[in-house]
Amino acid sequence: QVQLVESGGDLVHSGGSLKLSCAASENIFNFNTMKWYRQAPGKEREFVASINVGGKIQYADSVKGRFTMSRDGSKKTIYLEMNSLKPEDTAVYYCYANILPRQYWGQGTQVTVSS
Repeated sequence: QVQLVESGGDLVHSGGSLKLSCAASENIFNFNTMKWYRQAPGKEREFVASINVGGKIQYADSVKGRFTMSRDGSKKTIYLEMNSLKPEDTAVYYCYANILPRQYWGQGTQVTVSS
Protein backbone atom coordinates (compact mmCIF):
# COMPACT_ATOMS: atom_id res chain seq x y z
CA GLN A 1 0.00 0.00 0.00
CA VAL A 2 1.45 3.35 -1.05
CA GLN A 3 1.81 5.90 1.74
CA LEU A 4 2.36 9.62 1.40
CA VAL A 5 3.34 11.61 4.48
CA GLU A 6 3.34 15.41 4.42
CA SER A 7 5.23 17.60 6.86
CA GLY A 8 6.39 21.17 7.24
CA GLY A 9 3.12 22.98 7.83
CA ASP A 10 3.21 25.79 10.37
CA LEU A 11 1.92 29.21 11.37
CA VAL A 12 3.75 32.05 9.62
CA HIS A 13 3.29 35.76 9.13
CA SER A 14 2.24 37.23 5.83
CA GLY A 15 5.29 37.52 3.56
CA GLY A 16 6.98 34.57 5.21
CA SER A 17 8.16 31.27 3.78
CA LEU A 18 7.64 27.58 4.39
CA LYS A 19 8.86 24.39 2.76
CA LEU A 20 6.53 21.41 2.71
CA SER A 21 7.70 17.85 2.20
CA CYS A 22 5.87 14.74 1.05
CA ALA A 23 7.67 11.48 1.69
CA ALA A 24 6.52 8.47 -0.31
CA SER A 25 6.79 4.84 0.71
CA GLU A 26 8.18 3.86 -2.66
CA ASN A 27 10.25 5.13 -5.58
CA ILE A 28 8.63 8.39 -6.68
CA PHE A 29 9.51 7.66 -10.31
CA ASN A 30 6.96 4.84 -10.19
CA PHE A 31 4.23 7.49 -10.10
CA ASN A 32 2.80 8.99 -13.28
CA THR A 33 2.24 12.30 -11.55
CA MET A 34 2.68 13.80 -8.12
CA LYS A 35 0.76 16.88 -7.09
CA TRP A 36 0.11 19.33 -4.29
CA TYR A 37 -3.46 20.34 -3.54
CA ARG A 38 -4.86 22.56 -0.82
CA GLN A 39 -8.18 23.02 0.88
CA ALA A 40 -9.16 26.12 2.78
CA PRO A 41 -12.00 26.08 5.33
CA GLY A 42 -15.36 26.03 3.58
CA LYS A 43 -13.81 25.75 0.12
CA GLU A 44 -13.23 23.04 -2.46
CA ARG A 45 -9.88 21.30 -2.66
CA GLU A 46 -7.81 23.04 -5.32
CA PHE A 47 -4.78 22.22 -7.42
CA VAL A 48 -1.52 23.92 -6.46
CA ALA A 49 1.32 22.28 -8.41
CA SER A 50 2.25 19.08 -10.18
CA ILE A 51 5.27 17.23 -11.51
CA ASN A 52 5.12 14.33 -13.94
CA VAL A 53 7.54 11.45 -14.23
CA GLY A 54 9.42 13.34 -16.93
CA GLY A 55 9.94 16.31 -14.64
CA LYS A 56 7.50 18.78 -16.17
CA ILE A 57 6.16 21.10 -13.48
CA GLN A 58 2.96 23.11 -13.60
CA TYR A 59 1.51 25.62 -11.16
CA ALA A 60 -1.84 27.15 -10.40
CA ASP A 61 -1.96 30.79 -11.46
CA SER A 62 -2.48 31.84 -7.85
CA VAL A 63 0.94 30.53 -6.79
CA LYS A 64 3.08 31.10 -9.89
CA GLY A 65 6.24 33.00 -9.08
CA ARG A 66 5.85 32.37 -5.34
CA PHE A 67 5.83 28.56 -4.99
CA THR A 68 8.41 26.10 -6.29
CA MET A 69 7.88 22.37 -6.55
CA SER A 70 10.82 19.99 -6.62
CA ARG A 71 11.70 16.37 -5.96
CA ASP A 72 14.52 14.24 -4.64
CA GLY A 73 14.36 10.67 -5.88
CA SER A 74 17.03 9.46 -3.47
CA LYS A 75 14.82 10.56 -0.56
CA LYS A 76 11.55 9.50 -2.24
CA THR A 77 10.30 13.00 -1.45
CA ILE A 78 8.70 15.93 -3.20
CA TYR A 79 8.77 19.46 -1.90
CA LEU A 80 6.78 22.65 -2.11
CA GLU A 81 8.74 25.75 -1.28
CA MET A 82 6.36 28.61 -0.57
CA ASN A 83 7.53 32.22 -0.49
CA SER A 84 5.74 35.55 -0.11
CA LEU A 85 2.93 33.77 1.68
CA LYS A 86 -0.43 35.48 1.91
CA PRO A 87 -3.34 34.94 4.30
CA GLU A 88 -5.28 33.43 1.39
CA ASP A 89 -2.68 30.64 1.22
CA THR A 90 -4.02 29.36 4.54
CA ALA A 91 -5.20 25.80 3.99
CA VAL A 92 -4.51 22.15 4.58
CA TYR A 93 -1.99 21.09 1.94
CA TYR A 94 -2.26 17.58 0.55
CA CYS A 95 0.15 15.43 -1.41
CA TYR A 96 -1.28 13.33 -4.23
CA ALA A 97 0.23 10.65 -6.44
CA ASN A 98 -1.06 8.28 -9.05
CA ILE A 99 -0.09 5.07 -10.71
CA LEU A 100 -2.96 5.00 -13.14
CA PRO A 101 -5.68 4.13 -12.41
CA ARG A 102 -4.85 4.17 -8.70
CA GLN A 103 -4.69 7.41 -6.76
CA TYR A 104 -3.14 8.09 -3.39
CA TRP A 105 -3.47 10.95 -0.91
CA GLY A 106 -1.54 12.02 2.13
CA GLN A 107 -3.18 13.07 5.38
CA GLY A 108 -2.43 16.77 4.89
CA THR A 109 -0.42 19.40 6.70
CA GLN A 110 -1.83 22.69 7.97
CA VAL A 111 -0.43 25.98 6.74
CA THR A 112 -1.71 29.12 8.43
CA VAL A 113 -0.64 32.58 7.30
CA SER A 114 -1.47 35.42 9.65
CA SER A 115 -1.96 38.97 8.41
